[in-house]
Amino acid sequence: MQVNPRPLQGAWDDGRVLDRHVSSSEFIGYNEYGHPQFDSTRTEVGEFLYRLKYRGDQAAVGPIAQAACDFVRSWNPGVDVIVPASPSRNRAVQPLFLIADELGRLLGLPVDKTSVRKTKATPELKNVDYAQRVELLREAHDLEGDKLRGRRVLLLDDLYQSGATMNALTHLLKELGGASAVFAFALTKTGN
Repeated sequence: MQVNPRPLQGAWDDGRVLDRHVSSSEFIGYNEYGHPQFDSTRTEVGEFLYRLKYRGDQAAVGPIAQAACDFVRSWNPGVDVIVPASPSRNRAVQPLFLIADELGRLLGLPVDKTSVRKTKATPELKNVDYAQRVELLREAHDLEGDKLRGRRVLLLDDLYQSGATMNALTHLLKELGGASAVFAFALTKTGN
């Protein structure tokens, strides 16, 4: 899978994203409900992620995880545990957890899906500005247990928009969880 990694700036020790989610998008008008419509072309990883999240195509997990594994090995942040971000939607099967499990298997790392937990429901954040996101995420997560103290965490998310979620989780992991380092890693990113 072709990827175009880029750095991510934030509260973490270092951060990277595999690629943009969309490579091009053209406004084509409004639908009958007044919502803007776009003709978008996704990057390769963006397309696989879209198929997994919105079409339920679990065959996309393997290629995404392999591309992520190849990149993490070349990046070499020296992590010892993978912590996926808490999902914003309740689904029977959480796509990010599937990817995290496969990435952990490929890298030979444990995946901790239980230490970070949501303490309050938050709406989907994709149409919310940064200041509102920060406010909505305030005290939205908590840490259970002490398993991440002293650990070097790969904080994994599928889609990076503003960084509000990953920044909130990084502060939580370091300040409350005692993680020795947090490395943010997103599969795709909106915008440039």
